[in-house]
Amino acid sequence: MKLKYILYIALALGFGILVYYRITKNNELTKEGNSKGPMNATAMVDGIVLKPQKFANTILVSGSIAANEQVQLRSQISGIITHIYFQEGSKVSQGQALVKIDDTELQAQLSELQVRVDLAAENEKRASQLLKKEGISKEEYDITLSTLRSLQAQEKIILAQVAKTIIKAPFKGVIGLRNVSVGEYLSADIIIANLVNMNPIKLTFSVPEKYASSMKANTKVSFTIAGNTKKFTATVYAVEPEIEAATRTLQLRAKASNEQGELVPGSFATIELPLSVLPDALLIPTEAVIPIQDGKKVFIAENGKAKEAIIETSSRTDKNILVLSGLKAGDTVLTSGVMSLKAGTNVRVKLPTTDQQ
Repeated sequence: MKLKYILYIALALGFGILVYYRITKNNELTKEGNSKGPMNATAMVDGIVLKPQKFANTILVSGSIAANEQVQLRSQISGIITHIYFQEGSKVSQGQALVKIDDTELQAQLSELQVRVDLAAENEKRASQLLKKEGISKEEYDITLSTLRSLQAQEKIILAQVAKTIIKAPFKGVIGLRNVSVGEYLSADIIIANLVNMNPIKLTFSVPEKYASSMKANTKVSFTIAGNTKKFTATVYAVEPEIEAATRTLQLRAKASNEQGELVPGSFATIELPLSVLPDALLIPTEAVIPIQDGKKVFIAENGKAKEAIIETSSRTDKNILVLSGLKAGDTVLTSGVMSLKAGTNVRVKLPTTDQQ
């Protein structure tokens, strides 16, 4: 019996020692696991070494394209259309006759008036000779001369009316779709067609007031239009003298050549406006920037660990953004996996080939 009890006691002691060992080992593993948590795991990330570079500081604004000159053709007088001399969508030159209005009645009035003018001119001539011989008084001669001049003035009015029966192009350009036909009665409120001069074109756009002091005439700008990858250039020729109070913007207008007719009035344009050229700019990829409540931040690598840097930025391009403060030349900016990083995380940075050399 005693041997049996001794055996039970030995088994209990052995089991107790085993449990104690396991608990102690688990505690040690837990502590070791905590000390080697995510903060000490090494993250593989991409990065770049900041180097100063030349950068043209620009802003992107939207604008619209307008014709150099544009007018709705109308008639100054009313009448029946007898001839239309233009083809829709064709080019016309300045002064070219476009439409003719019936002037039969005006021509008849002109013929009658010209006869009266000729007669009045003969009467004035005879009265002048009589005045020299003192055959009539000066007052009688003045009445004859006044009659002649009145008739001549009326003749000029009729001639002006006749001239208005021919509608001419005020400038060269492309004429649009016509809204009238031969035989139609034309009045001043009817639009004959639109005439547009599209070379050069005018580019109108606005910039925020903080850039107003940088806006000058003769500034070169580049712009693009929807559906065309080509970059066009224009030259600012006019700047509005005051800032618009409602929008707090300054309006500018530029001209661009349109020899090929690629730029259509009414089109939307995206304008790249140069502000200044920075010789030692620091540019970082846009994917490296993390928006935060009070601004923006990036992660840099320092002594093998990730470190937060609060930055201030300005202009951006398609790929990069200009850093004004928070970074310096030589900093290694992390460009991948930044959303999962924390300050103090161990990092191994893979640099571009150009930076590794």
